[in-house]
Amino acid sequence: MDITQFRLDFPEFSDDTVYTDSMITYWSTLAEKLHKEPRFGDVYTNIIELYTAHCIALQAQDILASNTGGIPLGDGGTISEKTVGTVTIQYDTTWSFENNGGWFNQTIYGRQYLQLAKMFGKGGFMA
Repeated sequence: MDITQFRLDFPEFSDDTVYTDSMITYWSTLAEKLHKEPRFGDVYTNIIELYTAHCIALQAQDILASNTGGIPLGDGGTISEKTVGTVTIQYDTTWSFENNGGWFNQTIYGRQYLQLAKMFGKGGFMA
């Protein structure tokens, strides 16, 4: 995947001190190993970029948690209930955005990836 083109397509990842070339290369290389170009044809690059953006967004959350003294655990889901007095928080862990979308529902890029993949009758299947 062309990193310069990725940054043009996803300008939110243009800060190369936060979203390093090595971070993008790591996730795009994995995406290319998991997805075969003949399966996706003309949208292969889009699939690779969306998968990469999804993984980078999740990694950025983990880095932020780590930098603020937290432990990178990933997101528990969308907050479905919140109480301030005596602190209550409840997460929707059903991943209701996309049925059977699993961890792809944690970012807009993952949901877009699933929608695009489904257009090819592939669901979340990679290979």
